Amino acid sequence: MGTTAPNPMVGCVIVHDQKIVGEGYTSPYGGAHAEVNAINNVKNKSLLDQATLYVTLEPCSHFGKTPPCADAILKFKIPKVVIGTIDTHSKVGGKGVEKLKSSGCEVIVGVLEDEVKAHHKRFFTFHNKKRPYIILKWAETADGFIAPQSRDERKPVWITNRISRQLVHKWRTEEQSILVGTNTVIADNPSLTVRDWTGKNPIRIVLDKNSRLSKNAAVFDQKATTIIISDRHHARHKERLDYNFDFLNWDSNEKIAQQICAILFNNDITSVIIEGGRQTLQTFIDENLWDEARIFTGPAKFGAGTKAPECAGHLISEEKIIDDTLKIYVND
Repeated sequence: MGTTAPNPMVGCVIVHDQKIVGEGYTSPYGGAHAEVNAINNVKNKSLLDQATLYVTLEPCSHFGKTPPCADAILKFKIPKVVIGTIDTHSKVGGKGVEKLKSSGCEVIVGVLEDEVKAHHKRFFTFHNKKRPYIILKWAETADGFIAPQSRDERKPVWITNRISRQLVHKWRTEEQSILVGTNTVIADNPSLTVRDWTGKNPIRIVLDKNSRLSKNAAVFDQKATTIIISDRHHARHKERLDYNFDFLNWDSNEKIAQQICAILFNNDITSVIIEGGRQTLQTFIDENLWDEARIFTGPAKFGAGTKAPECAGHLISEEKIIDDTLKIYVND
């Protein structure tokens, strides 16, 4: 997770005489796909023309960063292929299955399909809905606040314990991007990088409508790619061309979250964690543009401050992390 995007995280095993003789999964973006890695993992290639290849997603049939996986399967004359589900990407969409079948390969599609689709939820959301898979994340106090009424320093006010915060850093390594609003950057000065876990930093998406952010903010520290989404009419950004910029129409009748999703889609971003403040989170909730909500509740009470967003969804898990509670919801 977090290494293959915008490609899917595919898994593959090759079986001969009821024994796994090769296995592989998708390399980091630009590298070999699962089927090729599994074939390369088979020590005795003479077994392949009597083997069955199992793969979670339909083998590709087009040239991209790498040659077609369907061609590799046919090259080694693997006679039977079992596929979890069809790839809905416009460049594949059944063409891989068709290529294999037309060359005499026995193909079975739809094994553990629900589980496979759940596993590939980021990839399918991106190609079917033309937007990234959206995860909302926030921490709230026992009395329902995400920020205190006032603070003495420009840094985060921790609601959760260090184990919960470490889990959040693990999540950051698993998703392609992370998004926050202007007020979060001004109030907390977050770096939005991975420090308590090992893995790749997500792409930082920062909303800055009125060019209010200081060039000294931590999100501009060059430790990760940063994309600023601003209003087209603010000329100050012309002085800061060392960052990636996109623009949306804040004052139009177009919906804000929808415009943000279009920008992320155009940047090939398949998943995003929304870690913004209440306004940013509620914008996505109100436009019904979210897939998961991961909500921590800590034992502290603020008594007053910024209320937590209001989100209705289907609770799929609840667990205690020492004195914190983590609830995960999905959008029905």
